Amino acid sequence: MSHPHLLTPEEKLADAKRLLNLPPIVVICGSTRFLSEMNEADLRETADGRIVVKPGCDMKSPHELWSDPVDAKALKVRLDALHRAKIRLADEVLVVGDYIGDSTRAEIAYARSLGKPVRFTHPVVDPDA
Repeated sequence: MSHPHLLTPEEKLADAKRLLNLPPIVVICGSTRFLSEMNEADLRETADGRIVVKPGCDMKSPHELWSDPVDAKALKVRLDALHRAKIRLADEVLVVGDYIGDSTRAEIAYARSLGKPVRFTHPVVDPDA
């Protein structure tokens, strides 16, 4: 008697995307100092028929949600976890900008550990190149 192959959560997600006939999902990563470049990448990726997810908060700009340092630290932890979830959801990663900081470097490593393809607007900054 053969046992059925139990699908991993990743395989279930891939199957659901396929059954829903979803276009490719790309997550934009990079420093929020490149927010205007991220918006341009979003426009181009969307025009190419991809679903785009990207950072939703620019903590480098003043805002009441992160004006208190304790709140800001807690929010940063939540946002990092949320962005890792976006990476898991995505089919590929697009790194925007000509600078790679620690957070973006960690996101690239995470994406690659999951087998996600990673593209760069500036390939010279690829930490594995």
